[in-house]
Amino acid sequence: MNTVILLAAIVALVLLGSRLFVIVGVATALCFTLFTEHTDELLQLDRIVTKMEGLTSKNVFLSIPFFIAAGAIMTKGGIAKRLTDLARALVGWMPGGLAVASIVACIVFAAISGSSPVTLVAVGSVMFPALLESGYPKRFSIGLITSAGSLGCMIPPAISMLIYAISVQGSAAVDPADLFFAGLVPALFIAGLLAIYAIWVGLSVPGSKEPFSAVRLWETFKGAAWALTLPFIVLGGIYGGVFTPTEAGAMAFAASVVVACGIHGDVKWTQLPGLLVEATTLIGSLILIIVLAFGLNDFLAEVDAPGVIRHWVETADLSAWQFMLLTNLILIVLGALMDSISATLVFAPILAPVAIQHYGIDPIHFGIVFVVNMEIGYLAPPVATNLFVAAAVFRQPFVEVAKAVMPTLGLICGALVVLMYVPSLSLAPLHWRDGGELWVAFPWEGRVVVEAPVEAPAEAVDAAPRVMTMEEMMKKAQDAANAPAADPAASGADPGAAPGAAPTGEPRAMTMEEMMKKAQEKVKADEAP
Repeated sequence: MNTVILLAAIVALVLLGSRLFVIVGVATALCFTLFTEHTDELLQLDRIVTKMEGLTSKNVFLSIPFFIAAGAIMTKGGIAKRLTDLARALVGWMPGGLAVASIVACIVFAAISGSSPVTLVAVGSVMFPALLESGYPKRFSIGLITSAGSLGCMIPPAISMLIYAISVQGSAAVDPADLFFAGLVPALFIAGLLAIYAIWVGLSVPGSKEPFSAVRLWETFKGAAWALTLPFIVLGGIYGGVFTPTEAGAMAFAASVVVACGIHGDVKWTQLPGLLVEATTLIGSLILIIVLAFGLNDFLAEVDAPGVIRHWVETADLSAWQFMLLTNLILIVLGALMDSISATLVFAPILAPVAIQHYGIDPIHFGIVFVVNMEIGYLAPPVATNLFVAAAVFRQPFVEVAKAVMPTLGLICGALVVLMYVPSLSLAPLHWRDGGELWVAFPWEGRVVVEAPVEAPAEAVDAAPRVMTMEEMMKKAQDAANAPAADPAASGADPGAAPGAAPTGEPRAMTMEEMMKKAQEKVKADEAP
């Protein structure tokens, strides 16, 4: 009965057109009320404030507002138009060249904005009328641009990758820069499949080719030169180790302001505050979604959902390829029924540790496969963000847009299968960078045996809290780190260093992962007999 009440409330909110953060918040509150005995704790508003405070301490999250603000400025300015003009001059002479140019423009713009919906709006508003004017079928044009715009999930600095990096911890934790690097080849692989499809359709469109002109190519290159510096600044800085993802977001924002307002003049300085207000509204909605999704994670931890899944995996005795296939089928269904950000925040922390600890799947590889699933979620009805965005941009009924993306959605699903079982497509760039082997075999065999931890004595278990929250672990780790050592030599600190200085060889500030690890070690030490 409780499950029926929960589902009925969610359906009612969807039919009423409620905002996503309202739906997630109500679902979280009902889960605590109907399925646990912790309703009083839920009613304490400082729980939400604490979650927000913890979120702002994540350096990865701080990059997202910068990229959203940069995308808003670039969409308003003429950067997308300049990039699409250059793409047309570069590949427009090919069969289906204009359609291929749409894909190229989406790739380049996504490398600046990091957002799939922003890429779809910016490029789609320019290229969709041009495709129709050149004789391409309307349904093909809608489907291609909508799917190509979704490459923003894969092209660094993708916000979806940042969300994934925020959501996973422990053995499943990944460096966002590594995730960016690993996403390049999969993104280009999917873009290549879409380009082949575009060329095949373009062969039957009489006006699909434009005459090549070196003069036009040079003129459009000069017009887009400053816009082209943006992806080089962002990606070059991340891959070259010059910036962290957060610093890259700040650089993208600063560069977009300089190019759009100072150099091109497409955005007036007086318009900048209004654009920032629009971006702030979107950022605020995103923060609420993430915080409330973390609350839902607390509920899943309360009912021991990760333990239930681990137990099911152990009893099902699935091989690695069977587990990955089942996981992706589940994620595709979830992506079609949930917002992709919420699905990532709720299910990545549950599934990633199982894939890594029980099947030996590389954390980066699993992260890329997860993000591709979320890209499919942006396109798969009924809850598909980019389908709603496309319906508004192209002024078409939602059902028409959903039908239009089916061929390209099928191509992306086929690409997912290849990426799933050929981890080298994700990991080879990282191994090449680090001097390792380029070929990485998928762990086709059965599960990896993980030794169970030694159980603590009953007295220690009774005395210790059952589950520590993230805030408790961080506080315990910080207290342990700040406590003065009795013997400077034993602590590894320099005896001549100033009070409060970091020990020799250690960074002055600890990352969240280090703090959590230190807290867990402290708890285990306290529980030991």
